[in-house]
Amino acid sequence: MQVTAHDVAAAHDAIRAHIQRTPTVTAPRLGEMLGLTLSLKLENLQFTGSFKDRGSCLKLQRLAQSSEPPAGVAAASAGNHAQGVAYHARRLGIKAVIVMPLTTPFSKIERTEGLGAEVILRGESVAESTVHAQALAAERRFAFVHPYDDPLIVAGQGTCAIEMLADRPSLDTIVVPIGGGGLCAGIALWAKHQKPWLRMIGVQMAGCPSMLAKVKGLPPPTLHTHTLADGIAVKTPGVITSEIIKELVDDILLVDEVDVETAVHVLASQQKVVAEGAGAAGFAAVMRHAAAFHGRDVGVVICGGNIDRRMLSTVLLRGLKRDGKVAKLRISINDVPGVLARVTQMIGASGADVIDIEHQRLFTGLGPRQAELDVVMETRGKAHVDQILATLQGAGFAAQTL
Repeated sequence: MQVTAHDVAAAHDAIRAHIQRTPTVTAPRLGEMLGLTLSLKLENLQFTGSFKDRGSCLKLQRLAQSSEPPAGVAAASAGNHAQGVAYHARRLGIKAVIVMPLTTPFSKIERTEGLGAEVILRGESVAESTVHAQALAAERRFAFVHPYDDPLIVAGQGTCAIEMLADRPSLDTIVVPIGGGGLCAGIALWAKHQKPWLRMIGVQMAGCPSMLAKVKGLPPPTLHTHTLADGIAVKTPGVITSEIIKELVDDILLVDEVDVETAVHVLASQQKVVAEGAGAAGFAAVMRHAAAFHGRDVGVVICGGNIDRRMLSTVLLRGLKRDGKVAKLRISINDVPGVLARVTQMIGASGADVIDIEHQRLFTGLGPRQAELDVVMETRGKAHVDQILATLQGAGFAAQTL
Protein backbone atom coordinates (compact mmCIF):
# COMPACT_ATOMS: atom_id res chain seq x y z
CA MET A 1 0.00 0.00 0.00
CA GLN A 2 1.18 3.50 -0.85
CA VAL A 3 0.31 4.87 2.60
CA THR A 4 1.15 3.37 6.00
CA ALA A 5 0.33 3.95 9.65
CA HIS A 6 3.78 5.54 9.97
CA ASP A 7 2.69 8.15 7.40
CA VAL A 8 -0.43 8.88 9.44
CA ALA A 9 1.65 9.38 12.60
CA ALA A 10 4.02 11.72 10.72
CA ALA A 11 1.04 13.64 9.36
CA HIS A 12 -0.32 14.08 12.88
CA ASP A 13 2.94 15.63 14.04
CA ALA A 14 3.02 17.91 11.00
CA ILE A 15 -0.52 19.32 11.12
CA ARG A 16 -1.63 19.17 14.75
CA ALA A 17 -0.82 22.85 15.35
CA HIS A 18 -2.83 23.98 12.31
CA ILE A 19 -6.14 22.13 12.66
CA GLN A 20 -8.76 21.76 15.35
CA ARG A 21 -8.38 18.81 17.70
CA THR A 22 -12.06 17.94 17.54
CA PRO A 23 -13.72 16.20 20.50
CA THR A 24 -14.98 12.63 20.62
CA VAL A 25 -18.13 12.90 22.72
CA THR A 26 -20.20 10.13 24.25
CA ALA A 27 -23.86 9.91 23.28
CA PRO A 28 -25.39 7.83 26.09
CA ARG A 29 -29.03 8.51 25.25
CA LEU A 30 -28.62 7.53 21.60
CA GLY A 31 -26.47 4.55 22.56
CA GLU A 32 -29.06 3.29 25.03
CA MET A 33 -31.77 3.67 22.39
CA LEU A 34 -29.74 1.47 20.01
CA GLY A 35 -28.36 -1.03 22.55
CA LEU A 36 -24.68 -0.06 22.30
CA THR A 37 -22.05 2.35 23.62
CA LEU A 38 -21.80 5.27 21.22
CA SER A 39 -19.18 7.98 20.73
CA LEU A 40 -19.22 10.69 18.05
CA LYS A 41 -16.07 12.22 16.53
CA LEU A 42 -17.15 15.78 15.72
CA GLU A 43 -15.28 16.73 12.57
CA ASN A 44 -18.08 19.20 11.87
CA LEU A 45 -16.21 21.45 14.32
CA GLN A 46 -13.18 21.90 12.08
CA PHE A 47 -12.60 25.49 10.94
CA THR A 48 -14.25 24.91 7.55
CA GLY A 49 -16.80 22.48 8.94
CA SER A 50 -15.38 19.14 7.78
CA PHE A 51 -12.53 16.64 8.00
CA LYS A 52 -11.18 17.95 4.69
CA ASP A 53 -9.08 20.46 6.64
CA ARG A 54 -6.72 17.63 7.65
CA GLY A 55 -5.63 16.30 4.27
CA SER A 56 -5.58 19.76 2.69
CA CYS A 57 -3.36 21.02 5.49
CA LEU A 58 -0.78 18.27 5.02
CA LYS A 59 -0.78 18.39 1.22
CA LEU A 60 -0.37 22.15 0.97
CA GLN A 61 2.18 22.23 3.77
CA ARG A 62 4.36 19.72 1.94
CA LEU A 63 3.99 21.66 -1.32
CA ALA A 64 5.03 24.87 0.41
CA GLN A 65 8.07 23.15 1.93
CA SER A 66 9.23 21.54 -1.32
CA SER A 67 12.47 22.64 -2.99
CA GLU A 68 10.47 24.04 -5.92
CA PRO A 69 7.10 25.23 -4.59
CA PRO A 70 4.37 25.52 -7.25
CA ALA A 71 3.08 28.90 -8.37
CA GLY A 72 -0.23 27.95 -6.78
CA VAL A 73 -2.71 25.13 -6.32
CA ALA A 74 -5.81 24.11 -8.24
CA ALA A 75 -8.67 21.88 -7.14
CA ALA A 76 -12.15 20.87 -8.23
CA SER A 77 -14.93 20.63 -5.69
CA ALA A 78 -18.51 21.60 -5.00
CA GLY A 79 -18.04 22.05 -1.26
CA ASN A 80 -15.85 20.81 1.57
CA HIS A 81 -12.63 20.08 -0.34
CA ALA A 82 -12.82 23.54 -1.91
CA GLN A 83 -12.98 25.21 1.49
CA GLY A 84 -10.22 23.06 3.00
CA VAL A 85 -7.83 23.86 0.15
CA ALA A 86 -8.77 27.56 0.13
CA TYR A 87 -8.31 27.92 3.89
CA HIS A 88 -4.88 26.33 4.11
CA ALA A 89 -3.69 27.98 0.89
CA ARG A 90 -4.49 31.37 2.41
CA ARG A 91 -2.79 30.41 5.68
CA LEU A 92 0.37 29.38 3.82
CA GLY A 93 0.35 32.29 1.38
CA ILE A 94 -0.32 30.09 -1.67
CA LYS A 95 -2.56 31.22 -4.52
CA ALA A 96 -5.54 28.88 -4.93
CA VAL A 97 -8.00 28.46 -7.78
CA ILE A 98 -11.04 26.25 -7.29
CA VAL A 99 -13.14 25.03 -10.19
CA MET A 100 -16.75 24.42 -9.17
CA PRO A 101 -19.71 23.07 -11.16
CA LEU A 102 -22.13 25.58 -12.66
CA THR A 103 -24.86 24.27 -10.34
CA THR A 104 -22.91 24.94 -7.12
CA PRO A 105 -25.07 26.84 -4.57
CA PHE A 106 -24.05 30.45 -4.21
CA SER A 107 -23.46 30.04 -0.46
CA LYS A 108 -20.64 27.54 -1.15
CA ILE A 109 -19.10 29.79 -3.78
CA GLU A 110 -19.24 32.72 -1.39
CA ARG A 111 -17.60 30.78 1.46
CA THR A 112 -14.79 29.57 -0.82
CA GLU A 113 -14.15 33.06 -2.17
CA GLY A 114 -14.27 34.36 1.39
CA LEU A 115 -11.31 32.12 2.19
CA GLY A 116 -9.28 33.84 -0.50
CA ALA A 117 -9.56 31.43 -3.44
CA GLU A 118 -10.32 32.32 -7.04
CA VAL A 119 -13.48 30.46 -8.02
CA ILE A 120 -14.18 29.45 -11.63
CA LEU A 121 -17.50 27.87 -12.59
CA ARG A 122 -17.13 25.18 -15.27
CA GLY A 123 -18.97 21.96 -16.05
CA GLU A 124 -22.22 20.36 -15.02
CA SER A 125 -20.56 18.01 -12.50
CA VAL A 126 -17.45 17.74 -10.33
CA ALA A 127 -16.03 15.26 -12.87
CA GLU A 128 -16.24 17.90 -15.62
CA SER A 129 -14.86 20.55 -13.26
CA THR A 130 -11.92 18.26 -12.47
CA VAL A 131 -10.93 18.04 -16.14
CA HIS A 132 -10.89 21.84 -16.35
CA ALA A 133 -8.99 22.20 -13.05
CA GLN A 134 -6.28 19.78 -14.21
CA ALA A 135 -5.90 21.65 -17.50
CA LEU A 136 -5.76 24.94 -15.63
CA ALA A 137 -3.10 23.58 -13.28
CA ALA A 138 -0.93 22.55 -16.22
CA GLU A 139 -1.42 25.91 -17.93
CA ARG A 140 -0.56 28.00 -14.85
CA ARG A 141 2.01 25.55 -13.46
CA PHE A 142 -0.09 25.03 -10.35
CA ALA A 143 -0.17 21.80 -8.35
CA PHE A 144 -3.45 19.92 -8.65
CA VAL A 145 -4.82 18.86 -5.25
CA HIS A 146 -6.91 15.71 -5.55
CA PRO A 147 -9.73 15.40 -2.99
CA TYR A 148 -8.92 11.83 -1.97
CA ASP A 149 -6.62 9.81 -4.25
CA ASP A 150 -3.31 11.15 -2.94
CA PRO A 151 -1.03 9.56 -0.28
CA LEU A 152 -0.68 12.85 1.61
CA ILE A 153 -4.44 13.45 1.61
CA VAL A 154 -5.07 9.94 2.94
CA ALA A 155 -2.41 10.28 5.65
CA GLY A 156 -3.81 13.65 6.70
CA GLN A 157 -7.37 12.35 6.99
CA GLY A 158 -6.10 9.39 9.01
CA THR A 159 -5.03 11.69 11.85
CA CYS A 160 -8.69 11.69 12.86
CA ALA A 161 -8.19 8.12 14.14
CA ILE A 162 -5.23 9.06 16.33
CA GLU A 163 -7.43 11.50 18.22
CA MET A 164 -10.40 9.12 18.40
CA LEU A 165 -8.46 6.26 19.93
CA ALA A 166 -6.62 8.58 22.30
CA ASP A 167 -9.99 9.87 23.57
CA ARG A 168 -11.82 6.51 23.50
CA PRO A 169 -9.27 3.66 23.73
CA SER A 170 -12.09 1.20 24.48
CA LEU A 171 -13.61 1.47 20.98
CA ASP A 172 -14.03 -1.90 19.25
CA THR A 173 -15.80 -0.56 16.13
CA ILE A 174 -15.34 2.57 14.01
CA VAL A 175 -17.93 3.62 11.42
CA VAL A 176 -16.90 6.03 8.66
CA PRO A 177 -18.77 7.40 5.61
CA ILE A 178 -17.12 6.65 2.24
CA GLY A 179 -17.16 8.88 -0.84
CA GLY A 180 -13.82 8.69 -2.61
CA GLY A 181 -12.50 6.83 0.42
CA GLY A 182 -9.77 9.13 1.77
CA LEU A 183 -11.15 9.43 5.30
CA CYS A 184 -12.08 5.76 5.69
CA ALA A 185 -8.75 4.56 4.27
CA GLY A 186 -6.70 6.87 6.48
CA ILE A 187 -8.61 5.95 9.63
CA ALA A 188 -8.38 2.24 8.82
CA LEU A 189 -4.58 2.46 8.47
CA TRP A 190 -4.11 3.80 11.98
CA ALA A 191 -6.94 1.94 13.71
CA LYS A 192 -5.93 -1.49 12.39
CA HIS A 193 -2.29 -0.76 13.19
CA GLN A 194 -3.19 0.02 16.80
CA LYS A 195 -5.93 -2.58 17.26
CA PRO A 196 -5.88 -5.25 14.51
CA TRP A 197 -9.08 -6.83 15.86
CA LEU A 198 -11.06 -3.57 15.73
CA ARG A 199 -13.99 -3.64 13.27
CA MET A 200 -13.78 -1.01 10.53
CA ILE A 201 -17.12 -0.31 8.88
CA GLY A 202 -17.59 1.95 5.87
CA VAL A 203 -20.91 3.47 4.81
CA GLN A 204 -22.19 4.40 1.36
CA MET A 205 -25.48 5.53 -0.12
CA ALA A 206 -27.54 2.72 -1.63
CA GLY A 207 -27.94 4.85 -4.73
CA CYS A 208 -24.19 5.41 -5.18
CA PRO A 209 -22.29 2.31 -3.90
CA SER A 210 -19.22 2.89 -6.09
CA MET A 211 -16.58 1.85 -3.54
CA LEU A 212 -18.55 -1.25 -2.52
CA ALA A 213 -18.75 -2.36 -6.15
CA LYS A 214 -15.05 -1.70 -6.69
CA VAL A 215 -13.71 -3.61 -3.67
CA LYS A 216 -16.16 -6.49 -4.19
CA GLY A 217 -15.38 -6.75 -7.90
CA LEU A 218 -19.03 -6.21 -8.83
CA PRO A 219 -20.25 -4.82 -12.17
CA PRO A 220 -20.43 -1.00 -12.09
CA PRO A 221 -23.88 -0.10 -10.75
CA THR A 222 -26.14 2.69 -11.94
CA LEU A 223 -25.13 5.62 -9.74
CA HIS A 224 -27.39 8.39 -8.47
CA THR A 225 -25.71 11.46 -7.01
CA HIS A 226 -28.77 13.64 -6.36
CA THR A 227 -28.98 12.98 -2.63
CA LEU A 228 -28.98 14.69 0.75
CA ALA A 229 -25.60 12.99 1.30
CA ASP A 230 -24.05 14.52 -1.81
CA GLY A 231 -20.64 14.69 -0.10
CA ILE A 232 -20.27 10.90 -0.38
CA ALA A 233 -22.06 10.46 -3.71
CA VAL A 234 -18.78 9.92 -5.59
CA LYS A 235 -18.93 8.01 -8.87
CA THR A 236 -15.22 7.18 -9.15
CA PRO A 237 -13.53 5.92 -5.97
CA GLY A 238 -9.79 6.30 -5.57
CA VAL A 239 -7.21 3.77 -6.70
CA ILE A 240 -5.08 4.29 -3.58
CA THR A 241 -8.06 4.40 -1.25
CA SER A 242 -9.84 1.35 -2.68
CA GLU A 243 -6.68 -0.73 -2.22
CA ILE A 244 -6.51 0.20 1.46
CA ILE A 245 -10.24 -0.25 2.04
CA LYS A 246 -10.26 -3.66 0.36
CA GLU A 247 -7.44 -4.76 2.66
CA LEU A 248 -8.47 -3.21 5.98
CA VAL A 249 -12.20 -2.43 6.06
CA ASP A 250 -14.36 -5.29 7.36
CA ASP A 251 -17.64 -4.31 5.74
CA ILE A 252 -19.40 -1.55 3.82
CA LEU A 253 -23.01 -0.92 4.80
CA LEU A 254 -25.61 0.88 2.68
CA VAL A 255 -28.15 3.46 3.77
CA ASP A 256 -30.93 5.19 1.88
CA GLU A 257 -32.29 8.72 1.74
CA VAL A 258 -34.77 8.25 4.58
CA ASP A 259 -32.03 6.80 6.81
CA VAL A 260 -29.81 9.84 6.29
CA GLU A 261 -32.62 12.35 6.71
CA THR A 262 -33.66 10.67 9.96
CA ALA A 263 -30.05 10.66 11.19
CA VAL A 264 -29.63 14.40 10.53
CA HIS A 265 -32.86 15.04 12.43
CA VAL A 266 -32.02 12.80 15.40
CA LEU A 267 -28.49 14.19 15.77
CA ALA A 268 -29.79 17.77 15.76
CA SER A 269 -32.82 17.24 17.98
CA GLN A 270 -31.44 14.77 20.52
CA GLN A 271 -27.66 15.26 20.51
CA LYS A 272 -27.60 18.95 19.45
CA VAL A 273 -25.09 18.11 16.70
CA VAL A 274 -25.53 19.74 13.27
CA ALA A 275 -24.42 17.33 10.53
CA GLU A 276 -24.69 17.51 6.78
CA GLY A 277 -26.13 14.48 5.00
CA ALA A 278 -22.75 12.84 4.37
CA GLY A 279 -21.69 13.71 7.91
CA ALA A 280 -24.68 11.85 9.36
CA ALA A 281 -24.34 8.77 7.13
CA GLY A 282 -22.28 6.79 9.65
CA PHE A 283 -24.87 7.31 12.37
CA ALA A 284 -27.60 6.47 9.85
CA ALA A 285 -25.93 3.09 9.29
CA VAL A 286 -25.76 2.39 13.02
CA MET A 287 -29.47 3.16 13.36
CA ARG A 288 -30.50 1.11 10.33
CA HIS A 289 -28.26 -1.87 11.12
CA ALA A 290 -28.43 -1.60 14.91
CA ALA A 291 -28.46 -5.38 15.42
CA ALA A 292 -25.00 -5.63 13.85
CA PHE A 293 -23.61 -3.25 16.49
CA HIS A 294 -25.54 -4.50 19.53
CA GLY A 295 -23.47 -4.46 22.71
CA ARG A 296 -20.41 -2.98 21.00
CA ASP A 297 -18.36 0.13 21.79
CA VAL A 298 -18.88 2.12 18.61
CA GLY A 299 -17.22 5.29 17.37
CA VAL A 300 -18.93 7.16 14.53
CA VAL A 301 -17.23 9.93 12.57
CA ILE A 302 -19.51 12.94 12.00
CA CYS A 303 -17.39 14.00 9.05
CA GLY A 304 -19.00 17.34 8.20
CA GLY A 305 -21.59 19.91 9.20
CA ASN A 306 -21.91 22.11 6.12
CA ILE A 307 -25.62 21.73 5.58
CA ASP A 308 -27.56 24.58 3.99
CA ARG A 309 -29.78 26.30 6.57
CA ARG A 310 -32.85 25.99 4.38
CA MET A 311 -32.23 22.27 3.93
CA LEU A 312 -31.66 21.81 7.66
CA SER A 313 -34.93 23.60 8.34
CA THR A 314 -36.72 21.31 5.87
CA VAL A 315 -35.24 18.17 7.44
CA LEU A 316 -36.15 19.26 10.97
CA LEU A 317 -39.73 20.17 10.02
CA ARG A 318 -40.17 16.90 8.13
CA GLY A 319 -38.89 15.10 11.20
CA LEU A 320 -41.47 16.83 13.36
CA LYS A 321 -44.11 15.77 10.85
CA ARG A 322 -42.94 12.12 10.98
CA ASP A 323 -43.06 12.19 14.78
CA GLY A 324 -46.53 13.73 14.75
CA LYS A 325 -45.26 16.86 16.50
CA VAL A 326 -46.50 18.88 13.53
CA ALA A 327 -49.64 17.57 11.84
CA LYS A 328 -52.00 18.68 9.11
CA LEU A 329 -55.72 17.89 9.26
CA ARG A 330 -58.29 18.20 6.50
CA ILE A 331 -61.71 18.92 7.97
CA SER A 332 -65.00 19.14 6.04
CA ILE A 333 -67.38 21.76 7.42
CA ASN A 334 -70.71 23.38 6.64
CA ASP A 335 -69.80 26.84 5.31
CA VAL A 336 -71.80 28.90 7.78
CA PRO A 337 -70.77 31.57 10.31
CA GLY A 338 -69.27 30.31 13.57
CA VAL A 339 -68.08 26.88 12.39
CA LEU A 340 -64.47 27.92 11.82
CA ALA A 341 -64.32 29.44 15.30
CA ARG A 342 -65.81 26.26 16.78
CA VAL A 343 -63.23 24.03 15.09
CA THR A 344 -60.25 26.13 16.16
CA GLN A 345 -61.65 26.36 19.71
CA MET A 346 -61.92 22.57 19.90
CA ILE A 347 -58.35 22.12 18.65
CA GLY A 348 -57.03 24.74 21.07
CA ALA A 349 -58.94 23.24 23.98
CA SER A 350 -57.26 19.90 23.26
CA GLY A 351 -53.85 21.46 23.93
CA ALA A 352 -52.64 21.79 20.32
CA ASP A 353 -51.32 25.02 18.82
CA VAL A 354 -52.79 26.04 15.46
CA ILE A 355 -49.99 27.23 13.15
CA ASP A 356 -51.85 27.80 9.89
CA ILE A 357 -55.35 27.43 8.40
CA GLU A 358 -56.41 27.36 4.74
CA HIS A 359 -60.14 27.79 4.10
CA GLN A 360 -60.95 26.12 0.75
CA ARG A 361 -64.24 26.74 -1.05
CA LEU A 362 -63.30 26.48 -4.73
CA PHE A 363 -60.88 23.58 -5.25
CA THR A 364 -62.90 20.87 -3.56
CA GLY A 365 -65.41 18.21 -4.49
CA LEU A 366 -67.80 19.29 -1.73
CA GLY A 367 -71.12 21.03 -2.29
CA PRO A 368 -71.43 24.85 -2.62
CA ARG A 369 -72.55 25.23 1.01
CA GLN A 370 -69.59 23.25 2.32
CA ALA A 371 -65.88 23.92 2.61
CA GLU A 372 -62.64 22.25 3.60
CA LEU A 373 -60.24 23.41 6.27
CA ASP A 374 -56.58 22.44 6.08
CA VAL A 375 -55.27 23.00 9.59
CA VAL A 376 -51.57 22.78 10.46
CA MET A 377 -50.97 22.38 14.17
CA GLU A 378 -48.23 21.65 16.68
CA THR A 379 -48.99 18.72 18.98
CA ARG A 380 -47.45 16.46 21.60
CA GLY A 381 -47.15 13.56 19.14
CA LYS A 382 -49.12 10.96 17.22
CA ALA A 383 -51.31 9.90 20.15
CA HIS A 384 -52.31 13.53 20.66
CA VAL A 385 -53.22 13.86 16.97
CA ASP A 386 -55.41 10.75 17.22
CA GLN A 387 -57.12 12.26 20.25
CA ILE A 388 -57.88 15.50 18.37
CA LEU A 389 -59.24 13.54 15.38
CA ALA A 390 -61.52 11.55 17.69
CA THR A 391 -62.80 14.77 19.30
CA LEU A 392 -63.58 16.37 15.94
CA GLN A 393 -65.21 13.25 14.55
CA GLY A 394 -67.24 12.87 17.73
CA ALA A 395 -68.55 16.37 17.15
CA GLY A 396 -69.72 15.38 13.66
CA PHE A 397 -66.84 16.71 11.56
CA ALA A 398 -65.31 14.57 8.82
CA ALA A 399 -61.58 14.90 9.59
CA GLN A 400 -58.44 13.13 8.45
CA THR A 401 -54.67 13.59 8.62
CA LEU A 402 -52.71 14.53 5.51
